[in-house]
This record gives sequence, C-alpha cells and structure tokens, in this order.
Amino acid sequence: MASTSEWVEGARLRTLPAAIAPVLAGTAVAVALHGGQWLPASLALVVALALQVGVNFANDYSDGVRGTDDDRVGPMRLVGSKAATPAAVKRAAFAAFGVAAVAGLILVLLTGQWWLLVVGVACILAAWYYTGGRRPYGYAGLGEVFVFVFFGLVATVGTTYVQTLTAPPPAWAAGVFAGALASAVLVTNNLRDRRGDAASGKRTLAVRLGDRGTRLLYAGLILLGALGIVAAAATTTWWLLLGLLGLGVLIRPVIAVLGGADGRALIPALKTTGIAELTAAALLLVGAVIAA
Repeated sequence: MASTSEWVEGARLRTLPAAIAPVLAGTAVAVALHGGQWLPASLALVVALALQVGVNFANDYSDGVRGTDDDRVGPMRLVGSKAATPAAVKRAAFAAFGVAAVAGLILVLLTGQWWLLVVGVACILAAWYYTGGRRPYGYAGLGEVFVFVFFGLVATVGTTYVQTLTAPPPAWAAGVFAGALASAVLVTNNLRDRRGDAASGKRTLAVRLGDRGTRLLYAGLILLGALGIVAAAATTTWWLLLGLLGLGVLIRPVIAVLGGADGRALIPALKTTGIAELTAAALLLVGAVIAA
C-alpha cells in the first residue's frame, strides 16, 4: 500500500499552484492599477485554497467509490488505497467547502457585493459535480474547462474585483494565464492516467483527444499562458513581463511531453508545470509592486 506521505505530496502538487497562482495574478493586476488591498486578497486566498482542498477530497471520494482509482499510475488516493473510509473523505470535502463558504461570506460583507454569493455557490457546486453526482462532467472530458474557468478566470478576476470592485481587461488576461497553466497541469495528469481512465470508463479530455492530441494541447496551453502574461503586461505595466521568467523552466517538460514521455515519466513534467505556474504568478506580483 502506498504511504500517506505520497498522498500528501500529490495533494500539495494539485492544490498549491492552482489555488495560489490566480490570487497572486489577480492581486498583481489590482496592485498595478489601484494599489491593491491585502485583507480581501488574503480572504480570496483562503477561499481558493479551501475550494481546491475540497475538490481534491471530493475527487478522491467520488473516484474511489466508483472504482476509478483501483488501477492508478499516479500518487495514491485515500479511498482507492483504503487508507481512509469514503465517509471520512466525504466529510473532509464538505468541511473544506464550508471553510470556503465562510471566507467567501466575509468577503461579501466586506465588499457589500451580495451577488458574489451566487458565484460562491456555483464554485462549490462545480467542485462537487466535477467527479460527483450521477453524471460527473469530469468523466465527460470537461475537467479542463472547469479548471480554466474557475481556477483561472473566476479566481483571478474575482481576486481583482474584491480589491477594486472592477473587472478590468488585464485581470481577464491574467486569468487566461492562470487558467491555461492550471489546465496544463490537469492535462499532464490525465495524459499520465489515460489508459487507466479509458479502461474504467472515465472519458477525460485526454481519452477523447488521444495521445498525440493531448500532447499538442499541453504545449498549446503553455503558449496560451505566456500570451496571457503578455496581454496583462500590455494593458498595465511591462514590469509584469517578469512573469515570463517563471515559464522558462517549462522548456524541458514541453520537450518531454511532445517527445512521448508516458506513465510515471510524466510526473516531473506535472511537478514542473505547477511550480512554473506558481513562480510566474509570484513574479507578476513582484513586477506590479515594482511598478507601483
């Protein structure tokens, strides 16, 4: 049986970049345009982290009870490995969603924008039904769309909005960067698990596109992320181009993915993609602070 430390490492790789990067990117835009506000930014970070933790537990639970994780290439899952009961993992998922809801409610009270409650409910529902429910959309090849929209556009633009009460074009451009890189992480993950997912009936985008199409999609998402940074810089300050330095480490992963790396050989590419997303977002904020 795989160790629990392996599960923690896998969860960390899935959680930190996808949750933190859009908040850093959205805050960078806020700082570049209006100076930023650290309390709303901190609350947005709590919401993003709690939602991502909730997604991880929800996926672990739903995939585990369906038997999708019975023959897994990647890091262990709690339910699939029987390291935890399905009921315990489900409770952990809803506890994380509860934390996100509380932090989100504080943001609503702080900003006075009650319509944000609708966005929060949509985020939680999307997180659960990714692999949960009778017809999970993650099993229909829409997982990357979910990640791009909610951990890219919504998280980034939302972070800018709660600080400035505006949703300017550079925030959307930064959201494209965050969404593209977060989706690239998922694409790498699903490319690694493609054969097992196909055998278990999980029709991820990697299963639908096939091997070559998925590899080209990964490279295309990296390029899209870089273009998002350029667009954000062009509409705020060219100091945001510092973010491109964080993407430099992706040359080797792109070569590996396009070159046919498979199975566990894709794990370094997955790790590096997440690190690059987080580093690039941090450099966006550094650039914004310098410019301000």
